[in-house]
Amino acid sequence: MTSLQHGAPPSPAPGSAGGAGDRPPDSRDRARARRSQMWSRLDIRTSPYLFITPFFLLFGIFGLFPLLYTVWVSLHDWSLIGGNEGFVGLDNFVRLAGDEKFWSALYNTLGIFTIAVVPQLLLALMLADTLNRRIRFANLFRMTLVLPYITSVAALAIVFSVVFGGEQFGLINQVLGSIGLDPISWQGDRYWSWAAIATMIDWRWTGYNALIYLAAMQSVPKDVYEAADLDGASRARQFVQITVPLLRPTIIFTVIISTIGQMQLFTEPTIFGNNGYAGGTQGQFQTVMMLVFQETFDYQNFGYAAAISWVLFLIVVVMGLINVWLTSRIKGAE
Repeated sequence: MTSLQHGAPPSPAPGSAGGAGDRPPDSRDRARARRSQMWSRLDIRTSPYLFITPFFLLFGIFGLFPLLYTVWVSLHDWSLIGGNEGFVGLDNFVRLAGDEKFWSALYNTLGIFTIAVVPQLLLALMLADTLNRRIRFANLFRMTLVLPYITSVAALAIVFSVVFGGEQFGLINQVLGSIGLDPISWQGDRYWSWAAIATMIDWRWTGYNALIYLAAMQSVPKDVYEAADLDGASRARQFVQITVPLLRPTIIFTVIISTIGQMQLFTEPTIFGNNGYAGGTQGQFQTVMMLVFQETFDYQNFGYAAAISWVLFLIVVVMGLINVWLTSRIKGAE
């Protein structure tokens, strides 16, 4: 009674440990907290791997396994009907080193790559610079750039079979004949066939690369060009000294992607010719990928075709490393 009158707090009941909010956690609460922290750490550490696991599973099944299995096939004499007919070691690679058809196909591939990719990327860069200016119907022109890329291969074959037809029925040869010039044997001559195939490649892929360059140009600050205008720099000088240096990473990207794509060139020369994978009567425009398909489906030499595929893969890797080396040298010189 005296403690209540002087305002002292009431003493807790016997056996109690204070109020419910002041009760210290018992062993079950501590175990529950530890489990919660453990699951939280496990979730943070494992969730990213669980999210990317489906991709790597699919890549391992449909990408990595066929790639490694091709190595095994290249070391054997393999056919579609007989299957594995015996281990031959490196004989397929030795045969490839002395195969004139392979070196001719590699020469054709590199030649078409040279006369197709360089003009293609230069034209794409100039188109992107033009469309980056303030011109009327700019969005319409930008949309038309992608039309050749989405056009079906069948339509591509029909159009260019009319343009580069025979010596009597081709559109270009008819124009040449009307002005008194001799017709061109587009499929019979090696270098003219390269030019025709390069035209098909450029028609299909120039707009695609131009859109990539245009997207990169959109990120260049406008005040850089405004300052150049105030200094009296012409449009050509701005393109050379501002646009190209700032787009250098994008240009290097398109060069590498184009290199990989053109070294595996198959569609355009195949639809250009009319004799399957032979690439002309004497293989004058047969590429390495066409040779792989010919050895596989026409001659049933799966082991030899696998060896050619792996050599092509190594060539692409070497060319990619050369591009990376040139890129590092360019950056080091800046």
